[in-house]
Amino acid sequence: MERRHFLATGAVLAVGGGLSPFTGGGDRAAAAERTAAGGGLPARAEIIAVLRRVADHWIGAHTDPGDNRWARATFFSGLLALHRLTGEPRYAAYARGWAEKHDYGLNDGPTTRHADNQCAGQAYLDLYALDPAPDEAKIAALDASVRAMVDSAADRHSDWTWDDALHMAMPPFARLGALRGDDSYATAMHTFYTHTRNAEGGPGLYDPTSGFWYRDKRFLPGGIVSPDGRPVLWSRGNGWVAGAHTKVLTALPDDHRHAPAYRTALLTELRALRRIQRPDGFWNVDLGDPAHLPGPETSGTVFFLYATAYALRTGLVPARLFRPVAARAWHALVTHALHPDGFLGYVQPEGDRPESGQPVGRDTTADFGVGGLLLAGTELAALVG
Repeated sequence: MERRHFLATGAVLAVGGGLSPFTGGGDRAAAAERTAAGGGLPARAEIIAVLRRVADHWIGAHTDPGDNRWARATFFSGLLALHRLTGEPRYAAYARGWAEKHDYGLNDGPTTRHADNQCAGQAYLDLYALDPAPDEAKIAALDASVRAMVDSAADRHSDWTWDDALHMAMPPFARLGALRGDDSYATAMHTFYTHTRNAEGGPGLYDPTSGFWYRDKRFLPGGIVSPDGRPVLWSRGNGWVAGAHTKVLTALPDDHRHAPAYRTALLTELRALRRIQRPDGFWNVDLGDPAHLPGPETSGTVFFLYATAYALRTGLVPARLFRPVAARAWHALVTHALHPDGFLGYVQPEGDRPESGQPVGRDTTADFGVGGLLLAGTELAALVG
């Protein structure tokens, strides 16, 4: 009897049947690996079939759609991206049920300034956009929370002290500004972002030497290091950063004055990631030390694939160099991490560093990892379109 761990809810489902570590077998798996290494990407229909299987498995295993915190909100961001791709009404209905369960509210209420609490607003904005007669009540709590931060940004802009915050909060700022036609949202967002990125008065989480980001100030030079004494550059933390830049660039006009800075930051990170992608297509849980917990890990990899596919689709990176990166990552995920029934494994649990929730196994999953795969796959489907 195989035990499957759904970490976001604490529930454990028992599922019959053993599975080998790899879903592909023999010559077919070897041929797929050769194709991926050469930059070959699967057909759009094949990608969509995988995404449907993953989404349907999660929904079937979670009749209660869950809370409105960042982890489940990230799942719904991915599910609604899949809905936009497929038009499948079940996905929108499941997301609406979740949002209505929480009255389109934020954890800790509309006065919250915490980035994690604002993540649900990304899905609320998606649902708002689906409504033929948009209902302002769906985004009222989010807008109240973000607007208060916009209005006070000149004097108070130190809220984002960890790199995950960029993914949780930046997209709502950018999207609300676009929706309202009000550039003050983007201006404030960039003020917060700059404080987090740079050293002047802020945590200075960006490391220009590597092109990656430290999770928070505890990991800055002179702080926490790996067992071999190397800088700790957490994979999922950098995945959140890549996802943030991707979502913000999708929301902002191409000619927005801050867009070049975000494009440069994303391109720098993607170039650094290309140099250290593992031969099997994953990225290590610690980007700064390949010997530190060297097993496969999904939650960083899905967001790196998401950002890479976006950069390929928009011409930010050359196809000759980066299509093989995307192909290897997709192949790793569907061949090694994905079970035949749609269960996604090797997802590191909630935490704040590579050691969190270790060891990570093929039977460990979480909502934000599933959402990340749905985001990556929908962007990849648009690329091969």
